[in-house]
Amino acid sequence: MKAIQVQVPGGPESLIEVDVPEPLPGLGQVRVKARAIGVGRPDVLIRQGTYKWMPPLPAIPGAEMAGEIDAIGEGVQLWQPGDRVLVSARELAQRGGCYAQAIVVPEDAPYRLPATLAFEDAVSLPNLQLALALMRVAGEVHGANRHALITGASGGVAGMLCQVAKHKGLTTIGTSRSADKSRFALEQGFDHVICTAQDDVKARIQHITHGHGVALVFDHLGGQSLIDGLHSLAPWGTLVSYNIVQGMPSEDVFKVLRNLLGKSLAVRCFSMHTLDEDVSLRRALMHEAITLMAHGQVKAPECQIFKLSQVRTTHELLDRGMVSGKLVMHP
Repeated sequence: MKAIQVQVPGGPESLIEVDVPEPLPGLGQVRVKARAIGVGRPDVLIRQGTYKWMPPLPAIPGAEMAGEIDAIGEGVQLWQPGDRVLVSARELAQRGGCYAQAIVVPEDAPYRLPATLAFEDAVSLPNLQLALALMRVAGEVHGANRHALITGASGGVAGMLCQVAKHKGLTTIGTSRSADKSRFALEQGFDHVICTAQDDVKARIQHITHGHGVALVFDHLGGQSLIDGLHSLAPWGTLVSYNIVQGMPSEDVFKVLRNLLGKSLAVRCFSMHTLDEDVSLRRALMHEAITLMAHGQVKAPECQIFKLSQVRTTHELLDRGMVSGKLVMHP
């Protein structure tokens, strides 16, 4: 079968298409035949060899796969060939493994997919699971100020965060680098989108919130974006940092917090790896995500579809920040 390997970490050119033996399920295992494969930033970190939870090389990246069970091992009770499932690498002992035409996993790893969920939509479920976890970490919003600021509004996680926040009664404000991405984010459901290349971000936030600031900030950019997010918060506000794509802030974050002491602000850093040992909560969040999407309460973002052989193109788009929605590969 075809798979994508990283043998020597580096740029998109380090993603190599290889032929590997088709895996056979052993005791208590199932084989999932891929119908759709998600592409995301953890895959980039594996490609670059910088992921904190890096699998040994040569490594097959890929954190999500949707497909059908086509073979079961001895002793499997939960599944039958033909069952529609999602595989998330968050359920595996080793991250990655989904950039392949098939994968063998323990029978307790997959999630059952309802027939109403397209495979291409299902690979966005881990982003929705993350969004639900981020809202849980942020805590409840009390009072009349119910605005949430979400940076990088055209991305897959941001789009899910927007929908979850609106589901909880919050008004959503997104930021985006270009007019095209801003339009895309508005089409995906944001109440307001600020184009950082054209708008006065601080003035727009003040206008939208009537001078109060926002209750929550969800930031995955880091750098100056994180500092600006702190300044946009209303009293008792919380900023949740879940990535630092643009690197560490140049300013001392604690010093900024002390300078804004009168607001009593909070900063949380979050990683889904916090739930690595909390199987019940992790899987409960995914089941909630499946229910929300299956019932149409949250919609999967528009996806750009590529062939598995075009994997380098998907990573070039990620590296250049040219992604709106979700990148999906067909095997």
